[in-house]
Amino acid sequence: MPKSKRSKLVTLTKTQKKGREGKELLFTQIREALESYKYVWVFDVANMRNSFLKDVRKDWNGSRLLFGRTKVMAKALGLTKEDEVKENMSKLSKYIKGAVGLLLTNEDPDTVETYFTDFAKSDFPRAGQMAGVSFTIPAGIIYSRGGQISAEDDLPLPHSLESTLRVQLGVPTSLRNGKIMIDNDFEVCKEGRVLDAKQTRLLKLFGVACAEFRVRLVAYWGDGVVHELSTADDVES
Repeated sequence: MPKSKRSKLVTLTKTQKKGREGKELLFTQIREALESYKYVWVFDVANMRNSFLKDVRKDWNGSRLLFGRTKVMAKALGLTKEDEVKENMSKLSKYIKGAVGLLLTNEDPDTVETYFTDFAKSDFPRAGQMAGVSFTIPAGIIYSRGGQISAEDDLPLPHSLESTLRVQLGVPTSLRNGKIMIDNDFEVCKEGRVLDAKQTRLLKLFGVACAEFRVRLVAYWGDGVVHELSTADDVES
């Protein structure tokens, strides 16, 4: 007789140990890196995508990018004058809050700021994010780009998607002569409003990549001085 899956006792010993070891490893990595790099930057990532972060890591392979528990990162730098690793480094810890990471580098500040100012990647938004654009499907035959380019340069959506649009995504479509049609314009989203799952699926279906991935520099430490950047006030607490 198969064993019942109910009331199964799960031990957390290994999980707790792994979590503790992870924090200790992050702490050690930061402390060791501080001996090798002249500058420590705090940065915030908008619309984080691992694939784009891999590009950043590749471009900065001579530096260190570190993510983890903010309390651990702050503690590794030092929370007070007494436990800071280097002069005034504890003043950087107040910026380590929210979804932030650390960049430890020997590149001069102008090089860092120029790179991250220019670095921007577009991708499809996720549910819960704000729409970067307003998008409406025009009345008539529905084309693969949803009216973003001229009909002459586009192709009608395959008729097999009609039920998906109507039943799953809430678009009032009909199938006429093998073409997917709507009688009136259909507003998918408005710029600045929070997107739900149906809206993000529609945006992806029509190739509307309106989420922008950027790395915002918040503040940095160098030569015993902490410098706050103008974007620091935008970081969520």
